[in-house]
Parts: sequence; C-alpha cells; structure tokens
Amino acid sequence: MPRNMSFAITKPQIRRRSKTVTRRCGWDELRPGERFWAVEKVRGLKKGERIKRIALLECVSNNRVRLNLIDQADVVREGFPELTPAAFVQMFCRHMKVKPTRTVNRIEFKYVRGSPKAANA
Repeated sequence: MPRNMSFAITKPQIRRRSKTVTRRCGWDELRPGERFWAVEKVRGLKKGERIKRIALLECVSNNRVRLNLIDQADVVREGFPELTPAAFVQMFCRHMKVKPTRTVNRIEFKYVRGSPKAANA
C-alpha cells in the first residue's frame, strides 16, 4: 500500500502536474520505483475529516542535498518558476523552520499514468 506524502503547500502545482521534484526533511527510506500518494495533508485532520488524495506518484530518485545549493532549474521543477533560488530557500526555511545549510532529501518523481488527478482516500 503506497504511503501518503503531504503537499499542503503545493497542492496547485501537483494538480497541474507542474511539480516533479520535492525537498523533504526525512523520507530517507524512499527508493526509486516506490509509489506514494500526493495528498492534501496528513497531519492536523479534524474529527471526521479524511485524507484527500491528489495523485499517485513514483519515486525516480532520492538524494541528499544541501538546501541552499538549489539552482533555478530545480526551483522551476519544485513548481515555483516565479521565485529565485534564494527566495525558494527562504520560503522553505520559513515553512520548515530549518536553516539554509540544512541537508534535505531531493525527491524526483513522476506521475503514474491513469492515476486520478484527485480522489478521496
């Protein structure tokens, strides 16, 4: 059964399928070929609220990288073509409460053909 990965901040990018890379604190064990669900959120569900699936994804690669070494091409792949690398790092650090020099997992993924663009779990 594929695990759930929250894309609360980048729901529009996942729905448009313009995001093909994500940076995560954790997810060290995710391996190429492994599938996972992009969901709206995992934590903070209210009583009676259910996980909402957006798309089924497949890991292409998972590598450890320093956050502040991101380039413009990867900012675009993250779904933020309007941001500079410095602005992306600042946004990431603000949301994740980490420092720019933090080593994170850079997860490249692809959308599984035929998976729903949005379905409920």
